Amino acid sequence: MSQMTLSLAPFRRLVAGLTLVLVSLSAVAAPERDPEQVIRDSIDGLMGQIDGRKEYYASNINELKSLVDDSLDDIADFRYIGASVMGRYFQNASPRQRSQFVDVFRQTLIDTYTKGLVTFDYRELRVLESRRASRHEDQASVAMEVVAMDGTVYPVSYTLRLSDGQWKVVNVIVNGINLGLTFRNQFDQAMRDHGRDYDAVIANWSPEIATEELEEGGRS
Repeated sequence: MSQMTLSLAPFRRLVAGLTLVLVSLSAVAAPERDPEQVIRDSIDGLMGQIDGRKEYYASNINELKSLVDDSLDDIADFRYIGASVMGRYFQNASPRQRSQFVDVFRQTLIDTYTKGLVTFDYRELRVLESRRASRHEDQASVAMEVVAMDGTVYPVSYTLRLSDGQWKVVNVIVNGINLGLTFRNQFDQAMRDHGRDYDAVIANWSPEIATEELEEGGRS
């Protein structure tokens, strides 16, 4: 099995959800759905189009990439994620470099997520009900469990951020491994390796996390 980026190996489903909250100077509208329901809807929508058609999509990978692209466009805040991954280097990057990195990061995510969807077999996907309130009104956390065919349970935790009246995913923790932090460390190392040449780092961006590392887990 190949190495993976942000959705990665047995956890391709870890892309999560969206809740609308309209904010004005005078009032705050109630969200249409709670975060857990949004994640369920997102997962059910994408998986409903894929289940039973893995062989077809394995031979028509570009069609699956299109589905994944549409799904991620709805639920992930790529600009926020890109800035977070660039970390301390974001401030000195040009607007062109920032935008270019977001595009490259997004494409690598789509590619690896797509590959994972046609290779990983799971028994069940469980979105868990929240048992505690968020410490911040503009942040939410949603937990999910991916149950493999052998019964192994892989925990997944989504971090969502409220931006422009929408809940968007900004980070994922898979089996105890904080992917956002991992990619930020990889970007930092790439900048060191390339003498802080932004263009070279972006052009060669290909972060990897071994499937074995995710299966063994780690500390967030």
